[in-house]
Amino acid sequence: MIQLGDALPDVTVFEFAEAPQEGCAVGPAPVSVAKAAAGKTIALFGLPGAFTPTCSAQHLPGYRDQAEAFKAAGVDEIWCLSVNDPFVMHAWGKDQQVGGRIRMLADGDAAFARATGLTLDLTGKGFGLRSARYSMLVRDGRVVSLNIEAPGRFEVSDAQTLLAQARGLGQR
Repeated sequence: MIQLGDALPDVTVFEFAEAPQEGCAVGPAPVSVAKAAAGKTIALFGLPGAFTPTCSAQHLPGYRDQAEAFKAAGVDEIWCLSVNDPFVMHAWGKDQQVGGRIRMLADGDAAFARATGLTLDLTGKGFGLRSARYSMLVRDGRVVSLNIEAPGRFEVSDAQTLLAQARGLGQR
């Protein structure tokens, strides 16, 4: 499992692009995690699924609502990762009115979740392999803060907890 000080895995996730980007038409665009995190401070949170109750009512809205506070604390980008496809992540971002404040990244085949060891097996419950619920602060591709939830919990990966950690690290 990923630990403090570890580098993010060099895997590819996907993001829905509403406008043509380098090498990509409108639609799913590949995002190299290692490349996208290089030289930045990222508030990254992972969750079991788009449009699910806790994820939609609490987890994502907390980060959306605190986006400016994260910027003030020195965070360059906020990333939301889930084992969903890029179309679902894009639709969920629109539904949640993230408006560019959060990068909605699809880990459709669970490459990131597997590589970090942050998986949640919901096989038999209709969900299959998912992402665990967690948050982490990443600087220049390395984990500097990590909060992993116990299954079925939402106590340590919320926006307020990670924001306090970002503020604390900014003072060092």
